[in-house]
Amino acid sequence: MAKKKDKTMADRIPEKQTAVQLVGPDKLALNSDKPVDRPGPHQILARVEAVGLCFSDLKLLKQFDRHVRKSAVIAGVNADILPGIPSYKPGAAPTVPGHETFCTIVAVGDNIRRYRVGQRVLVQTDYRWLRTADSNAAFGYNFEGALQQYVLMDERVIVDPRTNEGVLIPVEKNISASAVALVEPWACVESSYATEERNTLLPRGELLVAADAGRAIEGIRKSFSPQGRPASITAVCADKGQYEMLAGLRIKLIKTDTLTDLPNEAFDDIVYFGSNKETLEILNDKLAARGIINIVLGGHRIGQEVSVGVGRTHYGMTRWIGTTGDNAAESYAHIPAAGEVRKGDNVLIVGAAGPMGQMHTIRLVCSGMENLSITGTDFDDRRLRELEHKAAPLARQRGVKLSLVNPQKQPAKGPFSYFVVMAPVGALVAQAVKDSSDSALINVFAGIPASVRQEIDLDTYIANRCFIFGTSGSRLSDMKIVLEKVLSGQLDTNTSVGAVSGMAGAIDGIRAVENRTLAGKIIVYPALETMPLIPLSALGERYPSVTEKLHNGNWTKSAEEELFCVAR
Repeated sequence: MAKKKDKTMADRIPEKQTAVQLVGPDKLALNSDKPVDRPGPHQILARVEAVGLCFSDLKLLKQFDRHVRKSAVIAGVNADILPGIPSYKPGAAPTVPGHETFCTIVAVGDNIRRYRVGQRVLVQTDYRWLRTADSNAAFGYNFEGALQQYVLMDERVIVDPRTNEGVLIPVEKNISASAVALVEPWACVESSYATEERNTLLPRGELLVAADAGRAIEGIRKSFSPQGRPASITAVCADKGQYEMLAGLRIKLIKTDTLTDLPNEAFDDIVYFGSNKETLEILNDKLAARGIINIVLGGHRIGQEVSVGVGRTHYGMTRWIGTTGDNAAESYAHIPAAGEVRKGDNVLIVGAAGPMGQMHTIRLVCSGMENLSITGTDFDDRRLRELEHKAAPLARQRGVKLSLVNPQKQPAKGPFSYFVVMAPVGALVAQAVKDSSDSALINVFAGIPASVRQEIDLDTYIANRCFIFGTSGSRLSDMKIVLEKVLSGQLDTNTSVGAVSGMAGAIDGIRAVENRTLAGKIIVYPALETMPLIPLSALGERYPSVTEKLHNGNWTKSAEEELFCVAR
């Protein structure tokens, strides 16, 4: 009997629960009769304490079974165990969205050793070791997420076999559920600045070299990594002497006559000695995930905009670099070590007043970097005023020059040396290139669909030594960094909260994210079944005692506790 009590809180777990289910493209249903699955030997059942709504949820909402993370798992785990996981919902199977969450473990299977009943945990979303056809598995996608009262997870899925680290991060300190749930989106923000960029040819990678007639091939050897050379060079060259130069590198050389016959997404590095638009657009398709394309103009100009796969910069981590000179190594030398803002940067945040834009603005204001100037733009004056209320006092305290503008009324004054693109619109990336100063960094945070291509002025991009980069999601290490900031009091993630809801208002919350009607993050408390969606600014009309617990209009642990007293 003692063993059973240690393994479960069965007397408190209901048979049925309320959940938001995505049942088809743009089709959401509130199901108050969803079974609560009991854990098998390798499984964990957790009660969802709080979940934040994310713009990424909309991508799943619209694409449903076409989303790359909704497809079936094809590698990384024994396929025989997947049918035995009730929360595994690939393809067209209805799923539960929601991935920004904080939970309490209420039951564990007999074989679970690393987690225990009663433990409070932060959930990391991406299962990067479980591959789908075009991405990886994820909590809230092909595995059910947190917009329900209880969620089942399988230890054989949520533990990275390479590191033996699990995605459930224990949280011992008694802080608000909302503050912990919001670590996940804040970690995505942190990850976008903590990128680790490669500035050499990939050791043991696949290299493609293309050269127009009359172009010298220089700088390949100087671009090798200290860790090793490429495994092979595939070459499409116009001149015989260009092949001879590559042969002198003493790396396996594969000569071919045409680029179009080469496989797509197959090359880790592409170095093009040339300036032909059509060639560049063919090479775009040959670049593998995390690959780098290096354009060596050799004093020439392309002379027209080029269609670039900007969506893959975010989801595929692809990178474009170039030099106006003859030496390929010059381009690699200008790649930054990370995506961090630099001393004296003039920053433009496009879409600064949205939920994630607010996080970027506050993060940059509080970065401690000297002599920063930050311009944030948004089309919604109300959202701009809300951001000013939060960020302006912090900027004054830290000596950061902050300007918040509606570009429909007042143009942002460039050029800028750092851009944060918060809207998934390729044209905004193209405009950033046009507004760039020397060595500008362009942080494509918004999830532009991977298939999207955009006409880019690569002549300006290369002349200004710009660098477009992007990240998707966060790593476990990013979450631990942000969690430590929260636990130490260095960061208050609750400054992001703009509205709260129970299950009754969760679908309205998703639509509010879709329609951008609220500036801050929406926190859903699944235990509050009948509570509607309520912006913090309107809380006083329904729950005045909760409003009294806010601090300068911001959400707090005391407000959360009071809400549970009055809204059940």
